[in-house]
Amino acid sequence: MTLDDAHRTDLTRLVFDGTYEQTHADIKEALLDPLFDAREGLTLQEAGRLAYQRSRFLHGKVARPTEAVRAPRRLFALAEWPSLLDVSTFSLLMVHYNLCFGTVLERGGDRPDLRDQVDELDGLESFGPFMATELGYGNNVASLRTEAVYDPADETFVLNTPDALAQKFMSYSGFTDVPKIAVVMARLIADGKDHGVFPFLVRISDENGLCEGVHAAPCPEKPVQGLDNGVTWFDHVRVPRRGLLLGDMGSFADDGTFRPAAGNQRKRFLRAMSRIQPGRLCVSSSAVGAGRASVYIALRFAAQRLTNAPGRPDTPVIEFRSHQAALFPALAKVYAMTFLLNHAKREFLTSPDDIGPDLNNLISVTKALSTWEMTEVVATCRERCGAQGIFSVNRIADYGSLLQGLVTAEGDNQVLLATTAGQLLARRDEGPATPAPDPDGRDVLEPALHAALLGYREDSLRRAARAAMTDGPEGRTYFDAWNGNVNNALAMARTQGVRRALECFRAAAADARTDEVRQALGLLASLYALTEIQRDAGWYLARGALTARQVEEIPARTDDLCARIRPYVPMLIDGFQLSPELLRAPIAADDYVAAFQQVAGAEPAAAGRS
Repeated sequence: MTLDDAHRTDLTRLVFDGTYEQTHADIKEALLDPLFDAREGLTLQEAGRLAYQRSRFLHGKVARPTEAVRAPRRLFALAEWPSLLDVSTFSLLMVHYNLCFGTVLERGGDRPDLRDQVDELDGLESFGPFMATELGYGNNVASLRTEAVYDPADETFVLNTPDALAQKFMSYSGFTDVPKIAVVMARLIADGKDHGVFPFLVRISDENGLCEGVHAAPCPEKPVQGLDNGVTWFDHVRVPRRGLLLGDMGSFADDGTFRPAAGNQRKRFLRAMSRIQPGRLCVSSSAVGAGRASVYIALRFAAQRLTNAPGRPDTPVIEFRSHQAALFPALAKVYAMTFLLNHAKREFLTSPDDIGPDLNNLISVTKALSTWEMTEVVATCRERCGAQGIFSVNRIADYGSLLQGLVTAEGDNQVLLATTAGQLLARRDEGPATPAPDPDGRDVLEPALHAALLGYREDSLRRAARAAMTDGPEGRTYFDAWNGNVNNALAMARTQGVRRALECFRAAAADARTDEVRQALGLLASLYALTEIQRDAGWYLARGALTARQVEEIPARTDDLCARIRPYVPMLIDGFQLSPELLRAPIAADDYVAAFQQVAGAEPAAAGRS
C-alpha cells in the first residue's frame, strides 16, 4: 500500500465510521450503471417516471425494504448516495423504505393478515407513500383532521377528508397509474370518541388508476425534482379493520369497543410517528453527502480553472486566498457535519427502539444544523464555480434544490430547533454557571480556547433565556414569554450543535492512524472553530471572553490556516470515495474542458483555427 493509499484508507474509515466496504460500497457501485447517466432535455414528468425506474433498479440490486429497515446503517447509506445523481430517487426510496414500510414493519410486520400487503411493499410491486402532512396542518401534524370512523357493523373504517384544510399535502399521488399502498395518518373515531391520530394502511391506486373514493390533484412543478407530489383527499373510503396499524397502541374488544393503550394521545401519536427519528438521520445523510459532493466538485474544478494573477499568468483559482477563504471553510463544515452525524447515528444504534430526550435532542439538532450548514456549503460551491455551477449536469445546482427540500423535511428546521431549545430550557439539572474564559495571553488557535468559548456561549444563552422566561412582568402569558426569548433559545440550541460537532471533529482527528491525516484534520477543525467564533465575535468581545486584538487577528489567522491546509486538500477530498466517473459532472473530470465539450456536443477547437 502506498502512502497515498494509506491516507485515503484512513480518511475513508473516519468519514464512513468504519463501515464503507460492508455498507456503502455496493450502493456506490450500483450507481455506476448507465441508468444513472445524466438525461438532458427530459420534462419534469419524464424525470419523475425515470426516478421510479431507478428506484426499482436499486431495490433489486442493493436492498429490499425489510433488510434496510432492520439494518439502519444500510438505510442511512441508501439515503446518502442516490441523491448525488437523482434527488427524486432519494425522495422516493426514503418515503417508501423508511416512512411507509418502516411504519408497517414496526406496527404490523408480524401480522399474518397483513402478509400480502407487506410482501407487496417489500417487493416494490407497489410504492408506499406516507400521508401525514395536511394542507392546513404542516408543522402541527398531531392536530390533523382526516378521520377514520369505525363502523362495527362490518368492521371497517370510513376514511374521510372533512374539509379542504384536511387534504393530504405533498405525498406521491400524481402518477395515478403507479400501484401504491400508503400509510395514512388519520384521527381514529370509535364509540363516538376521538382517540387521536393513528396510522392506517390504505390502497391508493393500482395499474388502472386511483381506487374508489380516493381523489388526487398534482402539486405545482418544483425545480429539478420531477416527482408526482399531489394533494390527496378521501371521500368515505372503506378501509378494513386490518388496515389499522396499532402495534401495541391499543386493541378492539370482542364487542367492537376500542381500547387505547395506557398514556395520553400525544404519547401514542409520537409512537405512531416513530419513523420520523431515523428519517431525520436519513435526511442529514443525504444533506451531508450532497455537501461532500459539492466541495469535491468545486475544489477539483478550482485546481484546473485558470486565471491571471499579478506576475503569474494561468494560475489555478484555488491558489487565491480569496477562493480558499470561501471553499476551505466549506470543506471544514462538511467534515464537522460528517463527524457530528456519525456520532448521532452511533447513539441511535445503541437504542433505536427507546429514544429518550437526550437522543431526541441530538438527532433534532443534528438534522437542523447539518441541513442548514450544507445549504450554505452548496450555495458557496455553486457561486465559486461561476457560470459552470449553474448547469444541472455539474450537479451542484441540483443539490441546492435538494437542500431546500431537506431543510423542511421530517420537521421544519426552525420549528424543530425551537422545540429542542424549549426542552433544553425546561431542564433544571444544571450546575454552576460556566465562567467566561480568560483570553489574556492565549492563542486564538488554541483548541482548549475554542471549546471554552463555545461552552461559555451555550451556557450563558441558556441561563439568560431561562431567566427572562421566568422573571418577566406580571400578567405576561407563556406565549409572550417564549416569543420574547425564542431567538436567544434558537442561538443556544445551535451553539450546542456546533460545540458537539467540534468535539466530534477533534475526536476524529485524534483517532487518525497516519500523522498526515491527523495534522490535516486538526487544521481543518481549527478552521471550523475559528469560523464559528468569528460569527459571534462581537458577543464574545462584549463579555470579555476575547480581546479586541484577538478579534482583529481572526481574519489573518484564518488566511494562515487556509495556506497550511492547501497542500492537504487533494487528500482530504480523496477520502470521500467520490470520483468523476460516479458523479458524471464535467467540471469534476481530470480534463474539464474536454468533458464539457463532450456533454455539450461541441467540436473541439482545432489549434490555429481563427
